[in-house]
Amino acid sequence: MKLPGLLLVISGPSGTGKGTVCRALVEKHPSIVYSVSATTRPPRTGEVDGVNYFFLGEEEFLQKVKEGGFVEWAKVYGNYYGTPKDALLANLAAGKDVILEIDIQGAMQVKEKFPKGVFIFIMPPSLKELQKRICTRGTDSAEVIAKRMNSAAGEMKSYSNYDYIVVNERVGEAVAAIEAIIFAEKHRASRYQCIESPDQDNEILFIAEQYQK
Repeated sequence: MKLPGLLLVISGPSGTGKGTVCRALVEKHPSIVYSVSATTRPPRTGEVDGVNYFFLGEEEFLQKVKEGGFVEWAKVYGNYYGTPKDALLANLAAGKDVILEIDIQGAMQVKEKFPKGVFIFIMPPSLKELQKRICTRGTDSAEVIAKRMNSAAGEMKSYSNYDYIVVNERVGEAVAAIEAIIFAEKHRASRYQCIESPDQDNEILFIAEQYQK
């Protein structure tokens, strides 16, 4: 059996540029895919079901919660969001590396269920630089910026719950750091225990077990 893909869980305070880093990584390596979330909010113009999100009714979403169908989920501003387990496992079983760009609370939910994922925390070079980046956006009031900075200071204390820290001073350097992490993880000896049992009846179930051990 081929080796499963890597589950790359990437978090960091707002303004660290984690989305920019992830997009640059995927642009450079098209074989890496994003995990597609499910949501109960209506599709926006141009959004495609199964590409941007899996659009579900609230009753269907909550039923999947009861069935354990999400790796993590939360209610945000009146709508539910979650990471579907089946789609994630299918990609991993196909050997695809999957990026799950998610907030810290969601990442910790994922870690409880998939402790063998690769957890990467994106840090700003400094709080001063982070404030500068947030201000440069020009989208937030002084009050909102102050709240974001206060939140970021607290979130940065969560770094110890992750496997790796990547400081995003320059996007290219941050991408190179994640590439090095991926290279190292693909050569980790423990990953090769997967090929010791090639006759599994349910490959996706087997992949789930490998990530959850």
